[in-house]
Amino acid sequence: MHDTFSRSQLLEFAAPPISMVHVGIVGLGHRGLKAVERYALVEGVEIVAVADHKASSTAEANRLLVVSGRPEAKVFNGGAGASELMALDSVDLVYICTDWHNHAALAIEAMHRGKHVAVEVPAAMTVAECEMLISTSLSTQRHCMMLENCLYDTFSSATRVMAGQGLLGEITHCEGAYIHDLTGYIDDNGGPDRNWMARDTLAQAGNAYPTHSIGSIGLHLNLHRGDRMDYLVAMTSRGAGLHGRVSNTLIHTKKGRTILLQHDIGTPRPYSRLQVVCGTKGFAQKYPVPTLHLANMTTAVEGGEALALSKQFREEGVAEWLDDGVAKGSPNVMNHVMDCRLIHCLRNGLPLDMDVFDAAEWSAIIELSARSVQMGSQPVAVPDFTQGNWQQLSGHKFY
Repeated sequence: MHDTFSRSQLLEFAAPPISMVHVGIVGLGHRGLKAVERYALVEGVEIVAVADHKASSTAEANRLLVVSGRPEAKVFNGGAGASELMALDSVDLVYICTDWHNHAALAIEAMHRGKHVAVEVPAAMTVAECEMLISTSLSTQRHCMMLENCLYDTFSSATRVMAGQGLLGEITHCEGAYIHDLTGYIDDNGGPDRNWMARDTLAQAGNAYPTHSIGSIGLHLNLHRGDRMDYLVAMTSRGAGLHGRVSNTLIHTKKGRTILLQHDIGTPRPYSRLQVVCGTKGFAQKYPVPTLHLANMTTAVEGGEALALSKQFREEGVAEWLDDGVAKGSPNVMNHVMDCRLIHCLRNGLPLDMDVFDAAEWSAIIELSARSVQMGSQPVAVPDFTQGNWQQLSGHKFY
């Protein structure tokens, strides 16, 4: 079978349904332990195994399970713990929460062992790793979903509905960012050498953390579902170490639309993911001030008025899980929707919200933006990971 045709089968790929999803979690730092807590609010899932280098971390995971009324999980510690967990027949889904330099290798191993994979962001650090995720998903017929929770932001969800109703016209430009002043926290906790995000931000010439920026945009622009990223240009400002350092990436799509991404954890700017969507008839923005100017409006609304208006636009397949998270008192509704949607799709044999191409395209920006910076901000082509099948679908759907 020709590889071009084979890759088309990964678009809206669906695996056989799993009535009760048994999860093994690899990596029990802050994010991993939070996942243990979160899954107490999700139906149809059991955490059956946990793995971490530290015995204290796996013990804490089991404590959290017991406190929430769930049975203890099998424990695996040490360097071989992840592989031993993946060997369990009882595990359907491996949830990877390790440091991001190990994400791709662990995801590939898990798929080869017959497991579906949910991996924290970014899914990979290099274009070669992105390619390996796709080829492994294809050869094993296993899901590989990157867990980009910003996709389920309530304002972003509402914006997708507005766009679908034609209230923005044709979308021509989007902006996304991860702007979060972490300098004080980093300086107070041993400096960049002791903080994974700071260390990798300084090590990367380009955008070291692009997925919060590009995730929602990928769906707004239907990337590899009717359009795709064509090339990018990146530049990074000179800082005093981390302080003052800002990464900027401008992306051009095949259909002539543009995307601006920023990564900034070293300036005093207020927290922002931007979430800007510009169309021929309307405009939506969440940060720094929520703003909506839709096709049927004479003037824009801002702040609380814009947020109130956005709540009128409810996205089928997402809104009901947002309501569920609020009703259950979830401390982070975006994460709750992400978890529930993943398990819902696996239990019902449906395509996942984010496929392996999303994981590859969004993660590849790390290396591609670095290449552009190192080349003096020259354009760098974005690979077509679908190998010619990016126009096969005409949009994204939450099943």
